Amino acid sequence: MTDSNHAPVCGVYCGSCHLLGEQCPGCGYVDGRPFWTASVGVEVCPLHECCRDQRHLEHCGLCADFACGLFLQLRDPEMSDEQFEQSLKTRQEALRRRTEVGTEQWLSEVSGRR
Repeated sequence: MTDSNHAPVCGVYCGSCHLLGEQCPGCGYVDGRPFWTASVGVEVCPLHECCRDQRHLEHCGLCADFACGLFLQLRDPEMSDEQFEQSLKTRQEALRRRTEVGTEQWLSEVSGRR
């Protein structure tokens, strides 16, 4: 069984994150308040706040404004420009696929379960 709490609004799959379990239980478990928010001076992830709290959507790929300025600009300050561009591309592809097949199927695909 897949864990939908490992499918945040931004297109990242928490199950592939090296911080899962150590610093973070998965974005869905902390309701948009992952460990890194304090280091960038916010209480809630801006993407989570926009998508879930304001627009009441499951993920950014379901938004009519996808990929908006917020999505395209919010970045991990530790990433190089190349890493950030790759991350954007990967997350956009993931959200398009997730929109196409649904979260459960997407989670099965990215976690290696069928």
